[in-house]
Amino acid sequence: MSYFSLRQVSKSYESQTALHEFSLELAKGEFLSIVGESGSGKSTLLRIAAGLMTQSSGEVWLGDQQIQNPKQKLVAGYDEIKLIHQDYHLFPNATVEENISRPLMNYDPEYKKLRVKSLLEQLGLEKYKDRLPRQLSGGQQQKVAIAQALAVEPEVLLLDEPFSHLDTIQKHKLIFELKEVLRESGTTVIFVTHDLDDALRLTDSVLILQKGKVIQKGNSRALCEHPKTRYVARLFSPINLIPDRLDNYIRPADVRLRTKGELLGHVIDQRFLVHYNSLLIRLRNGGQVWEVDDPARKYEIGDRVYLHFDEEKVLVLKG
Repeated sequence: MSYFSLRQVSKSYESQTALHEFSLELAKGEFLSIVGESGSGKSTLLRIAAGLMTQSSGEVWLGDQQIQNPKQKLVAGYDEIKLIHQDYHLFPNATVEENISRPLMNYDPEYKKLRVKSLLEQLGLEKYKDRLPRQLSGGQQQKVAIAQALAVEPEVLLLDEPFSHLDTIQKHKLIFELKEVLRESGTTVIFVTHDLDDALRLTDSVLILQKGKVIQKGNSRALCEHPKTRYVARLFSPINLIPDRLDNYIRPADVRLRTKGELLGHVIDQRFLVHYNSLLIRLRNGGQVWEVDDPARKYEIGDRVYLHFDEEKVLVLKG
């Protein structure tokens, strides 16, 4: 049963469509990532979903409540739907504890005290509660912003590239911690990002948005193994165009390296990565360059190699 839904929502400006007609239905507690490059309409979608931007058409519903846009509501936004940005939006001269408690100013003092204490514990912020935002790392500041948004126990949390300012180690740690907290709370989550790796660390359900249009939706395995377009395929890895075959591609991991065969090339570059060497191989016929994984770390620059692949791994991609 749908709990949070966007029904035929679109957004257009004078000469440009930022978001083509878009529909989405999520169950209570469901997680969804929306992945797309800059300008794909991700942030527009979230602001409409939060009731902070007026859509050109369509409706947003939370249960049986229609979410009103700024033209329909005197004070835009809802406590039930919280939007978290990549900029932390914290009060600079307030402590961590004060920042988290700010949305609860008009709540019962005892509830406020217990709620803030619970969030400090859940997000590992107890020992920082008396610090100011400038005394925290980027990851800690984002935790405070998340705790602040969760203070009023929202039904829906909208995450607008909230990890983009963090380094890889901070980001992975925060995503893991946040996932645990949100699962326990039963919060419905929409996470938008340009980074597919971040999306897959938080959710398994992914929607691909490009130029304001939905390109494909599914779980990570389905999207990786059966992409509908070159854009979707390249979100997971580079793809190599197979010579003399229109719209046929093969991923670097699906190429096998041999010392004899038909598709001949020479290694022109080698990069050491964690689980394999990444090779650039120039094909003899036509000079095309392929990117190929070498998990055995066997080949060096200048080596002559033959490339093989299984037909079942070939991707046929037109868009």
